[in-house]
Amino acid sequence: MDRETRLAWLLDHYRRPRYRGVLPDADARVPGGNPGCGDIITMSLKDGEVRWEGIGCTLSQAAASILAERVNTEKMTFEEILAMPPEAMIELLGRDIAESRPGCALLALGTLKGAVKTVEMNRKLKAAGHTDAQIAELRRA
Repeated sequence: MDRETRLAWLLDHYRRPRYRGVLPDADARVPGGNPGCGDIITMSLKDGEVRWEGIGCTLSQAAASILAERVNTEKMTFEEILAMPPEAMIELLGRDIAESRPGCALLALGTLKGAVKTVEMNRKLKAAGHTDAQIAELRRA
């Protein structure tokens, strides 16, 4: 994809975000931020589905939309999400665009990986006999 086409694609995702919103009863809702730019993203997971909310620059918001669309349409597993290197996100967004603002470009991926790890930890705690209330209390501590 040439630069002009890629910029149009990013702007389209920014103006008409995909998979934006809250998942009711999400297994995890994890916030992330980029203090350098003021971007904020919250990623929600429920039964392999991803949704996101956020405010911030065009690149961070478009990246969240693009990532959520990819995860949902390709039915990516937790293992695939955790294995996705930052380099893959940079390539997906366009190296010439994303390399100048890596914090913005990678915010959604890092936050999504945090949400996956939260779900996995909650599953381990449940398997060890902890109740939902106990897990919630551990998360607040």
